[in-house]
Amino acid sequence: MISVVVPSYNEQEVLPEFFRRLVAVLDGLNYSSEIVFVNDGSTDNTLAAMFQWRETDPRVAVIDLSRNYGKEIAMSAGLDYANGNAVIVIDADLQDPPELIPALIEQWEAGYDNVYAQRTERDGDTVVKKTTAHWFYRLIQRVSNVRIPEDTGDFRLLSRRAVDSINALREHHRFMKGLFSWIGYPSKAVPYRREPRGAGHSKWNYWRLWNFAIEGITSFSILPLKIATYVGLTTAVIAFIYAFLVIYKTLVYGDPVQGFPTLMVVILFLGGVQLMSLGIIGEYLGRMFDETKRRPLYFLNRYLPARNSSEKYGEQSGNMPARNAP
Repeated sequence: MISVVVPSYNEQEVLPEFFRRLVAVLDGLNYSSEIVFVNDGSTDNTLAAMFQWRETDPRVAVIDLSRNYGKEIAMSAGLDYANGNAVIVIDADLQDPPELIPALIEQWEAGYDNVYAQRTERDGDTVVKKTTAHWFYRLIQRVSNVRIPEDTGDFRLLSRRAVDSINALREHHRFMKGLFSWIGYPSKAVPYRREPRGAGHSKWNYWRLWNFAIEGITSFSILPLKIATYVGLTTAVIAFIYAFLVIYKTLVYGDPVQGFPTLMVVILFLGGVQLMSLGIIGEYLGRMFDETKRRPLYFLNRYLPARNSSEKYGEQSGNMPARNAP
């Protein structure tokens, strides 16, 4: 079986066309399949469309999260409940074409556990977004202790053992692109041209992208802490040298050390370095605080398995925790 996980948040405009194209692709495969829709707290008619398709297509399963948890958690929920021998993660906005799925399956059949779609072009994105994305992937490649492929999103195929390995990682701050690489296993890139969004609008503004970048760097690198240490040491050395020069000038030339503007600049500079260092430490400390509480990643409002599935858990509703939570 091939499972397709589709995390969705307010995608009512594009979801019908996505579903039509996805079904056309799955109908042409030599595998049975299931479509795992994950409703991440949508406030439009996204969930209603999912329920409607489940009534007409026995391959459709619906996971309705209790609130909006964010895309990373929604993907994790889909992976928890996907039953396939291989699981494909794809967004519903049609920037990642469902027609590429057979190419991903072909590489899986060749023995690869992690087959990721790698963008050669990013049609529809602004110059700023293309530039920042380009440099982000290369920066995290440099600072991370895990090789995270460049120009690669969440669109990929994972083997059953790769999915089980991801599901064993229950950390709260989840940078999925990093986790996909961290588990290892043979990987293969499939190049493709990313299309413009089919309809609707992106939920990723620049503020969210900035926080997402910080999440990725702090999840897979302690380099910012090292930078803060080195900046602090360098600043301290410069400050001691400057203090020595001031004392020497006073003793030799009798200079009363005038210069209020210079003194204020030095104080503000040192204060800024200290606050920056504390901020970096705070980012890591806050993540440690969240992880030590060991809360479940999410709760379910309702789970409806695919009607053609041998899913033994059956329909669930209410505040159900993640199936694979420890």
